[in-house]
Amino acid sequence: MDYSEHVVTPDPQVVAGLDHWRTLPVKQQPQWPDASAAAAVVSELATVPPLVFAGEVDMLRDRLARAARGEAFLLQGGDCAETFAGATADKIRNRVKTILQMAVVLTYGASLPIVKMGRMAGQFAKPRSNDDETRDGVTLPAYRGDIVNGYDFNEESRTPDPARMLQGYHTAASTLNLIRAFTQGGFADLRMVHSWNKGFAENPANARYEGLAREIDRAVKFMEAAGADFDELKRVEFYASHEGLLMEYERALTRIDSRTGLPYVTSGHFLWIGERTRELDGAHVDFFSRVRNPIGVKLGPSSTPDTLKKLSDQLDPGREPGRLTFITRMGAGEIREKLPPLLTASQELGITPLWVSDPMHGNGMTTQTGYKTRRFDDVVDEVKGFFEAHREVGTHPGGIHVELTGDDVTECLGGSQNIDELGLETRYESLCDPRLNHQQSLELAFLVAEELSHR
Repeated sequence: MDYSEHVVTPDPQVVAGLDHWRTLPVKQQPQWPDASAAAAVVSELATVPPLVFAGEVDMLRDRLARAARGEAFLLQGGDCAETFAGATADKIRNRVKTILQMAVVLTYGASLPIVKMGRMAGQFAKPRSNDDETRDGVTLPAYRGDIVNGYDFNEESRTPDPARMLQGYHTAASTLNLIRAFTQGGFADLRMVHSWNKGFAENPANARYEGLAREIDRAVKFMEAAGADFDELKRVEFYASHEGLLMEYERALTRIDSRTGLPYVTSGHFLWIGERTRELDGAHVDFFSRVRNPIGVKLGPSSTPDTLKKLSDQLDPGREPGRLTFITRMGAGEIREKLPPLLTASQELGITPLWVSDPMHGNGMTTQTGYKTRRFDDVVDEVKGFFEAHREVGTHPGGIHVELTGDDVTECLGGSQNIDELGLETRYESLCDPRLNHQQSLELAFLVAEELSHR
């Protein structure tokens, strides 16, 4: 067979359109001090191998379409902001194990396929409220994530360095290699459910998980005795996602698929647009409207039905199943009031996006001692409100998007550990936003499983 017969020549207008964003307002971008150095890095990124592949992206779009119809559920979790130093085998494994544990709780408790997706292998850039940060009379550029500059508060660290984009690419590649080894090489085998608990501190959530794992063991042994073939249990699909924020990086890693002639961002399977960059006439919405990846958009309490319609028209004009995900971040106090009108509007507009709850970002607070944190009870309450709103309107609650870690950090208040404000000082390690620790993540999974069982 001549492979060249199956290569599609890309439409020049499609390729040219990928750079239209450069003519539009673009927010949340670093100011590189050396433009020629930045251009050289971007040129190199344009030639490196893709991190993910078009066929994987197409498969994810199909999985998300099922979730939008209520036939599956998306579990998306990982660090607020990945760091290069945190890309160790142990930390990556613990995050993957935590997501696998949460997924098995959801699968067994709700009898639904779970789409597993990490905020991993690319979540290196962060939007900031201000371009600069001042401490003790010294003003320096704000920390925008390891892919842009360093966290240490000195001029050398905070000066944006385009070489960090290359380091981000290579760190993402090594992270994906390890994730694929874990999820395709037998580590994620459903018969390994007990081993996923090893290495984590003893806690009530672990004990509850162990009880569920014993039930799964019995079910698997029964099916094996009945002659079932469990080869498919040896591996799981696991997708990578991040906020599509750093435009030069995302554009440089966009490739034209030889099968279809269409553009795919190959930095991750799923990209989302944050509330700070989702202007309809802005660069981010324009660029991501032109690629084939499934795209998410964050919606806060100020979102209106008109917002919903215009974003849908621009990002998903063909109303393609699995293409568009709305990630709601309303806050526990507003979710029950603000979400139902949007769900009703989606029905009236004839769109079927995937609806996902982000119960983290609308519930932030700062303690008197200066720690950014969230109350676990508020996170739980927003999740409950998310499900209540969907039951009220008759739509499908399709997923949950959480900032979490597999480590035993103390960054969010409450949970069965009853972390208080003094306890935050014990192991507060996040450089940006607070994350659920391993125990709180499992607690949340059991709650979501209960909500899903009522569908």
